[in-house]
Amino acid sequence: MGRFGILATMTIYGYNMVMKQARIAELKARLSEYLRAVRRGETITVLDRETPVARIVPIRQPGLRVRKPASGAPRPSRILPPPSDLKLDSLELLLEERQGLR
Repeated sequence: MGRFGILATMTIYGYNMVMKQARIAELKARLSEYLRAVRRGETITVLDRETPVARIVPIRQPGLRVRKPASGAPRPSRILPPPSDLKLDSLELLLEERQGLR
């Protein structure tokens, strides 16, 4: 076996990809090494008696980033329209619509 146990080659969308595989006992004994490989972007498939049971994949960071608006961007109060002065009962309008009166 190589440095990371079993290596499996698979083809995805025309690209060859090497996926590392490790048995549970080996993973437990060398967890730090496997986690360093995952940090580098590699995927590890965990095997239980040659049967794949889990996959350790890198986290894609970040999913959502909040940033300050660009300089010169309008304030949110300038983007939203001002509140309406109409005296409407939204519940009454909704009921009318649902009853087919509108």
